[in-house]
Amino acid sequence: MTTHRAAFTVDLVPGETLPGAAGRFDLAKTWSGAAAGTSRGVMLTAGDPATGSASYVVSELFDGTLDGRAGSLALQQLGTMAGGEPELRYVIAPGSGTGELAGLTGTLTISSIDEDGSHHVMIELD
Repeated sequence: MTTHRAAFTVDLVPGETLPGAAGRFDLAKTWSGAAAGTSRGVMLTAGDPATGSASYVVSELFDGTLDGRAGSLALQQLGTMAGGEPELRYVIAPGSGTGELAGLTGTLTISSIDEDGSHHVMIELD
């Protein structure tokens, strides 16, 4: 298993609500560090974050380089919060890689979020 450090900034734009979701957002990320490039995706939300109970799912497509290898990858997130306690699962979708990223699988962990919204990520490749 290898670990890489990266960071991203994200822009969220409210989108048309879809059946089964309380909210929808289109997202665009700019990545730097070991993962350099951009990603675009959709976030669907449910629940009420103000009460400490909510969830979201995100599907996004990353295009760029990871540790100097070029291609694209699908990233999937499932975030939940129950009683104010957050839990996040963030993975590279198996079979989604193209180019030099074909065959990669692994997980992402958000290690910190700066006040300006920059997210710092650890990427662990299997």
